[in-house]
Amino acid sequence: MTVFSSLSIPASALTAQRLRMDVISSNIANAETTRGRYVNGEWVPYRRKMVVLEPKENSFSSYLNTEISRQGAGGVKVTRIVEDPTPFQLVYDPDHPDSGEDGYVRYPNVDPLREMVDLISATRSYEANVTTFNAAKGMLMKALEIGK
Repeated sequence: MTVFSSLSIPASALTAQRLRMDVISSNIANAETTRGRYVNGEWVPYRRKMVVLEPKENSFSSYLNTEISRQGAGGVKVTRIVEDPTPFQLVYDPDHPDSGEDGYVRYPNVDPLREMVDLISATRSYEANVTTFNAAKGMLMKALEIGK
């Protein structure tokens, strides 16, 4: 591992949490969108999206590998963004332009309360990683001052 691994680990988490906040913001913005995409001749509502995070390295032995050690392994990465398979919300409103023949309108499977909790969680994680990054940067600066 290099000296800068202590900076790259929280930096990867900052990038991942930023993407997570962007996806949550998109979910909140589309919470009332009844026309998300056109599939098989009908409009399908927006479907909630979630970010899947995984560690960059998953075993201690991988840290001992010299090639990975030179690259500064560690941290987190976004592997994919998936759609939530929960069913859409059905609201009876026969006057709505997007209502079906039965009078129900399909709304996205986005719960604004859940999204706000996820957003607070992502924000707190982002703040914690900023603190970690700044602490590591401070230690590196103090180490450089030793050589004076």
